[in-house]
Amino acid sequence: MPRAKRPQTLGALRKSNYEVIPVREELRKNLIQKIRAEELVFPGIVGFEQTVIPQLENAILAGQDIILLGERGQAKSRIIRSLTNLLDEAIPKIADCEINDNPYDPICQVCRIKVAEMGDKTPVEWIAREERYSEKLATPDISIADLIGEIDPIKVAEGHYLSDELVIHYGLVPRTNRGIFCINELPDLAERIQVGLFNLMEERDVQIKGYRVRLPLDVFVVSTANPEDYTNRGRIVTPLKDRYGSQIHTHYPLDANDEIAIMDQERTKFPEEGKLVIPDYMKHVLAEITTQARLSSEINQRSGVSVRVSIANFETMLGNAVRRSIRNGEEWACPRVSDLSYIVASFAGKIELETFEEGRESRLTDDLTRRAVLRIFGSYFDVDELDPVVTAFDLGNQAETGSDLSAAGYPDLVKNIDGLAKAIKKLTDDKRPEVIAAAVEFILEGLHLSRKLNCDRSGEAAVYKR
Repeated sequence: MPRAKRPQTLGALRKSNYEVIPVREELRKNLIQKIRAEELVFPGIVGFEQTVIPQLENAILAGQDIILLGERGQAKSRIIRSLTNLLDEAIPKIADCEINDNPYDPICQVCRIKVAEMGDKTPVEWIAREERYSEKLATPDISIADLIGEIDPIKVAEGHYLSDELVIHYGLVPRTNRGIFCINELPDLAERIQVGLFNLMEERDVQIKGYRVRLPLDVFVVSTANPEDYTNRGRIVTPLKDRYGSQIHTHYPLDANDEIAIMDQERTKFPEEGKLVIPDYMKHVLAEITTQARLSSEINQRSGVSVRVSIANFETMLGNAVRRSIRNGEEWACPRVSDLSYIVASFAGKIELETFEEGRESRLTDDLTRRAVLRIFGSYFDVDELDPVVTAFDLGNQAETGSDLSAAGYPDLVKNIDGLAKAIKKLTDDKRPEVIAAAVEFILEGLHLSRKLNCDRSGEAAVYKR
């Protein structure tokens, strides 16, 4: 309904024939419309098109509460927050109501009194879809009062009786009435608090402080959990788990292109980065580093290797490329293989090693980087086709590279080494020195890791020779 035509009183709302429907019906209705219109239902969610999203759609169409089960960095919170896209743009509530009461059928005492006294003149407010979503991170110190409600001593002091509903200070769940309520990391919620959610999940009402106050709330409940939490920090009590209609498992990207799409989408972007060029093979190397980390026996796989690892490594690599371009006065910033030595700063803090050893993170990062570069190099080149390049080194040529070296010297290096220009053309037709430098380093490092060239390293500099 257009903002200008929205009724502002209960009487005007009745005359408009506006229909109030439960939140589950609302989500279902809008999902059906998006599917029929072939619209993107969950924008920004990459890699779940054939797995998680169909299950989500089924749960919504079935009107079921949902729990998303998956390791960290698998877009669980983002999925839940995107559910607000399936809510109507705005819905009416009785003005100043703390629990978003349906104007036609109020459930709180304050609103029932207001409607009885004012009738069709009762003022109506419209709440946007974003205001109908609440999220709570589960922590051991959360109380029933936080979620459901508590007796407000100030209201008691004002003269209300304890048995009077007007003394209640509502918690987060009632304040999300007619909306979506999310609990993140559900197993961290104390078991006695989980028990307090039974009525909300099954009977669709809440009880406060043992008083005869029952609120038949209209709340769509979604939660997230990490499988590790079931054993390490807590658990979901069986009766509560049974009340969730769908338990949906998330996962890490199954395809490198999905990982890269997420990296491109989520990395921090700046207005002045227009002079940035990023070779595809460098993106694939970063995605492969994360893939290798997820297969490594030295990393605690129960904790998982989040997609945030790829994103942070991408940002670090680009940051070093920009730093080099600034120091060397270069027009373009282009990441190289030599920039990968700096990702240890973003990588080490996001993984958990099986055993602690001083400096192990750095050695492991280097090892994973070498594996990733070799694997991606092999997807671009057959080593035998680079024999002319190797032969040029047999004749005494050497090549110095490094993350701090200016790109200006790399085109001359290409001229001095037979076969290198032809190999570069397989990677790019771009003639910019910064892009040539990146291609040269990728090829030389690939030949070194393929045991065709030797490499002497000193700090951030490397000299390739036979």
